[in-house]
Amino acid sequence: QVQLVESGGGLVQAGGSLRLSCAASGRTFSSYAMGWFRQAPGKEREFVAAISRSAGTTYYADSVKGRFTISRDNAKNTGILQMNSLKPEDTAIYYCAADWLSDQAMHISLNHRYWGQGTQVTVSS
Repeated sequence: QVQLVESGGGLVQAGGSLRLSCAASGRTFSSYAMGWFRQAPGKEREFVAAISRSAGTTYYADSVKGRFTISRDNAKNTGILQMNSLKPEDTAIYYCAADWLSDQAMHISLNHRYWGQGTQVTVSS
């Protein structure tokens, strides 16, 4: 089992950057694939990015490809989402999630059992 805590959200102008962190507790973080998902008001939760256990495989939603970068440091039990060139449509609550998943399954939110509480990202125009 793993507990996840996100941080780094905030208010930023369009074109700006934010760096989200996901701190994991427990010794098994390196065994889990990790994903970032987001939910905007009135919308369903959507996939943003995912990274495999070894960080050898990453996936991105088309809407963030080229602007966001997912990474992880298993020695520090931390996942990172670097968000550049932010747009107002990126405004949402961002969640990190983790579970023991294959590369093919880690982009699907329903496959993740462990979730953080979320961090708000607001991008002003």
